[in-house]
Amino acid sequence: MDDTHREFVEVVDGMLTCPDEELVSRYEAFIRHAEEHFGEEDEWMRKTDFPPKDCHIDEHNAVMASVRTVFEQVKAGDYAEGRRLAKALADWFPGHAFHLDSALSHWMCKRAFGGKPVVVKRNVIARD
Repeated sequence: MDDTHREFVEVVDGMLTCPDEELVSRYEAFIRHAEEHFGEEDEWMRKTDFPPKDCHIDEHNAVMASVRTVFEQVKAGDYAEGRRLAKALADWFPGHAFHLDSALSHWMCKRAFGGKPVVVKRNVIARD
C-alpha cells in the first residue's frame, strides 16, 4: 500500500509540473494508476469484509468520475482545469490515506495477524 501511495504522489506531481503538451499523457498515466490502485484497495475491502467499504469505494468512484470528466476537458485543451484537478487531488490524498486507507491497513493487519500495524510518524520532535 505504501509503494502504491508513493506512486500516486509521483503521478499527481507529474500532472502538476509537466509542460502543457504532456498533460494528456500524464492524465492517461494517472487514470491507469488510479484504476489499478483503487481497484486493488476495493478488492481488499471486499475480500476482508471491511465495515466502511461502501463509503471508501464510493469515494474512489467519485474521484474517478471527476478525473474522467476533467480528462475530456484536458483533451480539448483546457489545461488550467486539468491543473486545478491535479492540485485538488494533491490536497485530497493525504487525508484520504490518513483516515480511510490507514483504517483499511489496520483492519487487514488485525485480521491477518491479530493486531494493528506499527505507525511511524516523520517530523515528530522527540522530547525527554
